[in-house]
Amino acid sequence: MLPLAALPRPICVGIRGVFTDIDDTLSTRGKITALAYAAMERLHNAGLMVIPVTGRPAGWCDHIARMWPVDAVVGENGALYMRYDVPARKLTTCFATPPEERRAQRERLAAIGAKILRGVPGCAGASDQRYRECDLAIDFCEDVPRLSAESVAKIVALMRAEGLTAKVSSIHVNGWFGNYDKLTMTRKLLADEFGIDLDQAREQFIFVGDSPNDASMFQFFPHSVGVANVREFGDGGGEPPKYVTERESGAGFAELADFLLSGR
Repeated sequence: MLPLAALPRPICVGIRGVFTDIDDTLSTRGKITALAYAAMERLHNAGLMVIPVTGRPAGWCDHIARMWPVDAVVGENGALYMRYDVPARKLTTCFATPPEERRAQRERLAAIGAKILRGVPGCAGASDQRYRECDLAIDFCEDVPRLSAESVAKIVALMRAEGLTAKVSSIHVNGWFGNYDKLTMTRKLLADEFGIDLDQAREQFIFVGDSPNDASMFQFFPHSVGVANVREFGDGGGEPPKYVTERESGAGFAELADFLLSGR
């Protein structure tokens, strides 16, 4: 990973938008700081698209799309997107799977979650599970004492044994039925709502994240960025970002915003 300062300044001029993870990228120890929120607002006010791409639930995404200085949000690791049209006062929501399929899958996910809680001491269902439409989130350090790497690996193995796609974030292991991910729904959002072919425009966007569930985004975007705490995952985090900030979490996001805006 190269330091953020190595990102050529002329590239900043051509950047149209920033996709960002939330937990431990925008947030710092579980809080969105004034520094990070103001950085989002400065990017947005400067005319850049700002789109969180997160593992957090649909219930949170409704709030984010409506009330944050963002253009849209991708949630549940690619299960859905939401966009709020302010002049029309209309929320658009798109899911990767139809309603009847989601209902059936939620019953199966609940049973799998109960099995994992029995099989991995110390883990817990995520506190935001009740607001989720499509995935199962198992907490390994947000509201419980941090589990060992071996325990996290066991949660992943149990999910995959049940046919789930499983991804590790900085706080949860998320599992879902289907082969969508953050990238596939981000691509659909840009096409549906903004008329942008992301495969053709990838060099005009930056993605910033911090954990293994961001690997597909790090790999796809030539100008991907990790906040400094991405180093905590070492070589076990999948595809690394191309650049890394000096500062961690929300301060690292603000560092990226300052870098982009100063280069325009």
